[in-house]
Amino acid sequence: MGSEENNNELYKITTSQQAIASCCGAIVTSLLVTPLDVVKIRLQAQSNSFANGKCFVYSNGLMDHVYVCEDGKSKAWYKKPGHFRGMLDAFVKIIKLEGIKSLWSGLPPTLIMAVPSTVIYFTSYDQLSEVLISKLGKDSDYIPVLAGSISRLGSLTVVSPLELIRTKMQSRQLSYKQLHICINNTLAKDGWLSLWRGWGPTALRDVPFSAMYWYHYEHIKKRLYKTFDVHEPTFMISFTSGAAAGSIAATVTLPFDVVKTHKQTEIWEYEILNLSQKKSTSTWTVMKTIVAEHGFTGLFAGIVPRLIKVAPACAIMISTYEYGKSFFHKLNKQKIYKAINSQSS
Repeated sequence: MGSEENNNELYKITTSQQAIASCCGAIVTSLLVTPLDVVKIRLQAQSNSFANGKCFVYSNGLMDHVYVCEDGKSKAWYKKPGHFRGMLDAFVKIIKLEGIKSLWSGLPPTLIMAVPSTVIYFTSYDQLSEVLISKLGKDSDYIPVLAGSISRLGSLTVVSPLELIRTKMQSRQLSYKQLHICINNTLAKDGWLSLWRGWGPTALRDVPFSAMYWYHYEHIKKRLYKTFDVHEPTFMISFTSGAAAGSIAATVTLPFDVVKTHKQTEIWEYEILNLSQKKSTSTWTVMKTIVAEHGFTGLFAGIVPRLIKVAPACAIMISTYEYGKSFFHKLNKQKIYKAINSQSS
C-alpha cells in the first residue's frame, strides 16, 4: 500500500495540469448544458415577454449570470419570435429556423467569467484537499466540506466584480471608456465594496452547495469504488457520483437559490431603472415574504428545472475533470518510464 502511495506521489499531476483539466471540463459542460437554458428562456419569453429593464437569470452550467432586458426595438436573442409547444418543439424549431448556433446564444461573454471561476474553484479544491489530508488524515469527513467551502468562497470573491462589470456593459451597451468612467463614479460614490454587490446572496447559496456537493461526491465515489472493486474513478463512477451529489446539494440549497435570484434581479432592476435602492432586505425577511405569499412550497419553486440543469452539469463537469486528471496522470507515468528506460539503456 505504501509503495502504491509513493508511486501516486511520483506521478502526481501539476497545478497547471489541474487547471487545464478544469478548463476543458468547463468548456465541455457549458457547450452541453447551455442549450437547455437557452430553450428554457425562449419558452419563458414566449409566455411572458421580457420588459425593458427587467432581469432574468442565464445559466451556462457553470455559473448563473444576470441578463438585463434591452428596449423593445432590440433584436436580442431572447426576444426573437417563436411559437413553441414545448421544449422538444423549441429545440427543433430554433435549429431549423435560426441555425444550430442559436442554441448557444449569449454564451461567449459569460464564459469570460465562468471558465476562470471554474479553474480557480476546482484547482483550489484539489490543492486545499492535499493540505488538509496532511493535517487531518485522508479519511476525515471534514476535508471535502472545508476544501469545498473555502475554494468556492475564493473563486466567487475573485469573479464577483468581473460579473458586475459584464452586467453593466450588457445592460447599458457601454464602450470600455464609458465603462471606466461608470466604475470610477460608482467607486467614488459607494466605495470599493460596491464591486461585490450581490456577493452575499450568491455566497449564501454557493458555499453550502459546494460543501454538500463535495461531501456527498467523495462518499458516493468511495462506495462505488468498493462496489466495483476499483481504486481510481472511472468515467461512469465520476458521472454517477457527480449527478447524485449535485442533485442532493441542489435540493437542500434550493430555498437559498430562490432568495438569491429574487435579490439579484431586484438589485439590477433598481440599478438599471435608476431608482433609489431600498435598504437591502435580509435573507430571512425575503424567505418569510415568499412563505407568506406562496406558502412553504414557494421556497422550493422550480425544483424540477433546477435538477434538470444542475444534475447533468455537475455530472459532466466532474467526470470530464477527473478524466483530464487521469489522462495527465498516465502521461506523467509514461514520461517517467521513458526517462528511466533511457537512463538504463
